[in-house]
Amino acid sequence: MTAPRERGGPRARLTEADLKAARALTISDVLPGPDDPPLRVLFCGINPGLVSAATGHHFARPGNRFWPVLHRSGFTPRQLKPAEQGELATLGLGVTNLVARASARADELTAAEIVAGGERLRALVGRVRPGWLAIVGITAYRTAFGLPGAVVGAQEQVWGDTRIWALPNPSGLNAHWSREAMVAEYARLRAACS
Repeated sequence: MTAPRERGGPRARLTEADLKAARALTISDVLPGPDDPPLRVLFCGINPGLVSAATGHHFARPGNRFWPVLHRSGFTPRQLKPAEQGELATLGLGVTNLVARASARADELTAAEIVAGGERLRALVGRVRPGWLAIVGITAYRTAFGLPGAVVGAQEQVWGDTRIWALPNPSGLNAHWSREAMVAEYARLRAACS
């Protein structure tokens, strides 16, 4: 079941029942259409959080730093709101997830789900052929592709013509990375794909 594009308008408060029901929802990928520029970077989150699943918008939980970091690193001309995620395609950017299943926290996922998500992601990348695949979450990247020593940054691995970059997870729960450090890392990717 896919989440609705806009649930109750931008000011609607989500209830506990909404969040519980969100566990059964998925989010559509944001990918360029035929009139959009080529896909420069496909950002891949770990899985949708409950707020994202309930709203149908990637990185929608208040406190998630994806949208401000994306802007401050130079990928977007202004800070987009989660409900404006469709504008990414006009910039040659896209968003997907390793695992479709929504959860309150990424640590609720099993390693088997993450590995299976990695296989699905390889197939998607083969179909949409982005210049860069940016996996947003180094631990998930390590698990999905059996690379326990991988570090944040450009990866040696290449899938066809697609280069891979591992980024820190922008979740507000990731206290290891400050917003400024994330901006700097995302800006390194932006410079590499320019």
